Amino acid sequence: MQISILPQPTRESPPMFDSRFVDRFSRTHWSVVPVLYVPAMLGLLALSALRMHVAVLPTLGLLLGGGVAWTLTEYWLHRLLFHWQPGGAFGERMHFILHGVHHKWPRDQYRLVMPPAVSISLFWLFLGLWRLVLGQYAFAFHAGFVAGYMFYDIGHYYMHHGHPSFEWFKQLRKHHMVHHSPKLENEKKFGVSTTLWDHVFRTYSES
Repeated sequence: MQISILPQPTRESPPMFDSRFVDRFSRTHWSVVPVLYVPAMLGLLALSALRMHVAVLPTLGLLLGGGVAWTLTEYWLHRLLFHWQPGGAFGERMHFILHGVHHKWPRDQYRLVMPPAVSISLFWLFLGLWRLVLGQYAFAFHAGFVAGYMFYDIGHYYMHHGHPSFEWFKQLRKHHMVHHSPKLENEKKFGVSTTLWDHVFRTYSES
């Protein structure tokens, strides 16, 4: 199967922008995520071990902590930023570009993962934050954070286009699909990787 770096518009993936050049950068094949971030994660672990001399057991704890930190970050990004709808024409357009496009065309297979321009920017932003807070332990922590991000983005794609067999993932997929219902899309079920934070912050719904 041939994979295009900049996929063309299709019936499922209609244009978002008048400029054909700009519009092509609005689409991302899911495979771009592991291609970029598996090497990045391994590089972070190598830096942690070889330059920062962080031992194996602390590294495992930092990886776990980074993964959990991603799930909390994902929840609040989705709830506060992706579903923020400022007033006026500019606000509506900004929301549509940021996240509304996904709710309008949830089957668009090329707009289910973050475009590299966004994910790479966030990669460096959060790495800088962890360096300020955690110092030498930041690289291993960020590796776990990146692993969490990869699970989120690839899992999100699979929820919309896959056929999960594991019961746990089936329930997670159901949780996300309910979020897409017009009744709940701006109010409930913001977690994609986990339902944990929806329970903690009372945005879980039994429906």
